[in-house]
Amino acid sequence: MNTTRDVQPDAVMKTCSILLVDDFQDGLEMYEEYLSYRGFHVLAARDGEEAVTLARMHRPDVILLDLRMPGLTGTETMQILRADPSFVNTPIVALTAHALDDERRLALDAGFDQLIAKPCLPDALAEAVERILSERPPAS
Repeated sequence: MNTTRDVQPDAVMKTCSILLVDDFQDGLEMYEEYLSYRGFHVLAARDGEEAVTLARMHRPDVILLDLRMPGLTGTETMQILRADPSFVNTPIVALTAHALDDERRLALDAGFDQLIAKPCLPDALAEAVERILSERPPAS
């Protein structure tokens, strides 16, 4: 039984925005296009500095951060955002091609809410985002 299909995507997605951050242009474009197709408003950044700027300007509902980028790493970017009270409850998800148990533990210990291994199919990423959004507490 596929429980990810039990999520009501239309109700979850229509007003939700995602900040997608990856220095690998092909992956960024592929995920951005597919998440947009699925109904999300997607903001795309190629590095940590741009991600911080876009996050502060647009306040996305979910942030998907590549861990290994030039300049600010994904972990450094997440820590800058977590220091801002506006992002304390924003789900921030690590994306990495290095998803060994140690890497997963380090990401979660650093403050990421989840870790998603790359490469992953765009549909699997969209379903993970839908699940994250459906699990967050209602806004007060």
